[in-house]
Amino acid sequence: MTSVAIDGGQSALRLRVLPTGQVGTGPGYVHGPDSIPRLLEAIRTAAAAADLAGPVEVVALGLTGFPPVREVAQELAAQVAELLDAGEVRLTQDMVTAHAGALADGYGVVVAAGTGLVCLAVDRDGSWHKVDGHGYLFGDAGSAFAIGRAGLVAVQRARDGRGPATKLADTTLDPVTLYKSATLVDDVARFAPEVLRCAAEGDPVATDLVVLAARDIAETIDAAVATLAGRDEVPVACVGGLFAGAGDQLLGPVRAAVPGRVQLVPAAGTSLDGAERLAASPPGPYADLIITHRS
Repeated sequence: MTSVAIDGGQSALRLRVLPTGQVGTGPGYVHGPDSIPRLLEAIRTAAAAADLAGPVEVVALGLTGFPPVREVAQELAAQVAELLDAGEVRLTQDMVTAHAGALADGYGVVVAAGTGLVCLAVDRDGSWHKVDGHGYLFGDAGSAFAIGRAGLVAVQRARDGRGPATKLADTTLDPVTLYKSATLVDDVARFAPEVLRCAAEGDPVATDLVVLAARDIAETIDAAVATLAGRDEVPVACVGGLFAGAGDQLLGPVRAAVPGRVQLVPAAGTSLDGAERLAASPPGPYADLIITHRS
């Protein structure tokens, strides 16, 4: 019987059909009053790209735009079940699928950083704690959006003469034009690679921004680790597109800034792998974080 795993991020939505492994993609999450209709359309697009044909036994979704109101989340799960002709839908936040994919035994801390940033700590007794993930306006410290925004601020400061000269200002982009963009958050985040490139080339302004982001990430990790019982080392995996693109350029200063109890470990898998895990087996330590709908 077919099952489906979905990883819904801000930059893209990925869908994997099980057991064939076929993958389809759709547009990423867009903030706004029509976010749920857009999400459903993205799932429809990804399902078509993956040649998905119902019925489906189980769908497991980890979403950036997970509805904070339980009743809304339950309705979304029901809509997904109808859309994909699914017998069961397991709906959760992207931080859960990131954790399930990265840490095989379910214990430890995972920082998922792409356009946004969220951190999840799961203890040995199954208790959990979320750190940050408060969105681009009020949180997501150290995310691609945060780095991109800081870089664009540096561009404007340099062009105005209010700040130091920087290679970042060589861009042809006028940041003010982004105000009108329907994909503002993603557009700003896409400037983060430029910040990383300029930092790698020795630009001091860009370098300072990368170090600041690393300190913010380390602070988030420290807060998450502090919620776990005991004094033993805690496995911490850093996952997501930001870490994948930056590599040791970002992980190096993060490693230097985290406390001694932290043991940075490579992720066992991706968020999409985590969604597959939740589709294929009982939720285990993530049970309290999953909305389940059965048709």
